[in-house]
Amino acid sequence: MGKPTGFLEYKRKDNPIILPSERIHTFHEFHTECDVEERRRQAARCMNCSVPFCQSAIVLKGKVTGCPLHNLIPEWNDEVYKGHDMQALSRLLKTNPFPEFTGRVCPALCEKACLNGYDQQPVTIKENEHYIIENAWRNGKMVPHFPRERTNKKVAVIGSGPAGLTVATTLNQRGHNVTVYEREDEPGGLLMYGIPNMKLEKAIIFRRTELLKEEGITFVCNTDVGRDITKEELLEKYDAIVLCTGSKQARDLTINNREAEGIYFATDFLTGVTKHILTHQPCLSAKGKHVVIVGGGDTGNDCAGTAIRQGCASLTQVEMMPEPPRERQADNPWPEWPNVLKTDYGQQEAITVFGKDPRIYEKTVKSIETEDGKTKAVTFVTVQFTQGKMEMVEGTEQTIPCELLLIAAGFTGVESYIKDAFGLPMTKRNTFETKENSHRTSEEKIFVAGDARRGQSLVVWAIEEGRECAREIDAYLMGYTNLE
Repeated sequence: MGKPTGFLEYKRKDNPIILPSERIHTFHEFHTECDVEERRRQAARCMNCSVPFCQSAIVLKGKVTGCPLHNLIPEWNDEVYKGHDMQALSRLLKTNPFPEFTGRVCPALCEKACLNGYDQQPVTIKENEHYIIENAWRNGKMVPHFPRERTNKKVAVIGSGPAGLTVATTLNQRGHNVTVYEREDEPGGLLMYGIPNMKLEKAIIFRRTELLKEEGITFVCNTDVGRDITKEELLEKYDAIVLCTGSKQARDLTINNREAEGIYFATDFLTGVTKHILTHQPCLSAKGKHVVIVGGGDTGNDCAGTAIRQGCASLTQVEMMPEPPRERQADNPWPEWPNVLKTDYGQQEAITVFGKDPRIYEKTVKSIETEDGKTKAVTFVTVQFTQGKMEMVEGTEQTIPCELLLIAAGFTGVESYIKDAFGLPMTKRNTFETKENSHRTSEEKIFVAGDARRGQSLVVWAIEEGRECAREIDAYLMGYTNLE
């Protein structure tokens, strides 16, 4: 612990953020960086707890608090404070292969468990992580690393999201020959096309995948496994196959006029906008339209920020659950995950543009009105839950204009064609079934990692899944493993 009194001397200070009124005019990232001296003061606030909950990933009341990667947070905070930036990088990369991703899009489970959060503000762990990796890129320290020797084992990774990239880089560094198949035109999975540019600039993904290519990983894009190449062809060519296909089957709405023009899944909308930014190809636009988003999670928020940047006429975000409390309740103490209201960047921007929070709670879409086959309006109704069953409350209907309805109601598991192509047993959550405490499926050479195994989750969990799976594959291929 470099500064025993740091948490007493310094207050938390977050990185500067471009104001909503300014940032909505571009799709660029809007978080900037504080100066190095301030970053070192922020790192000095770390108490180096004897029991660091920040890296624990413990489950309390069904929710995880602390980092699933078990990042060595007190260690690299200490190194940042002392100005040992390369030592901090070494400790960070030991557990997290892609801190430039988590340092931008992770909800910071580590900070929710920080002991400073018990009676003051937690350490800026996520921003410290961001500083370490970006400082390394700026100073030319992120260079290719090659395995000492190559094995004769070949591995196919299906899907290039965070789980697939983690499996690939870990096994490649071990010396195995890795080929990553991606159905889109660029690697990255949901990092590339599911998370909008203002949260994760795509140049960040490009620079990382270029480094992985230099290190020896082969990427085969525009190839949809299950359609363009079969399971049998893969089994014949590779010693192991890893399914990192995600859990991308979108949950639909069961409503009238569902096929009307103007109703789209959120991921399709976000994908189109990102491709437009990168290649200028046409995309669905919210410009001048009354927009309704069904779903109050991160994807719904991303749709809100995107629609505002496109110039929507109005914005409403529908959430079935009650509004969370604004402060921790007595029955939700530290270090539990705080069940409090989060007003994210999209909602903040909507408040700036339209003067109110776009979210409405305890509502669902009851019906859709159309005109000439196009969505014209939606009718909401209040819902209540009785013994876990949702019921609509009669007489609470409300109709508002709607020309673009975006469905961000979550996901229901692995996409059907992928499931059919591999013919593996599935879980009740519609994910690939694996052996207990394992990533192995019922077929010897086939493994699963990420959302395809655990269901839709966070990037940090996908990375941890990838690390665990890589160790298991290595042991399978070699008869032992020295991967940590």
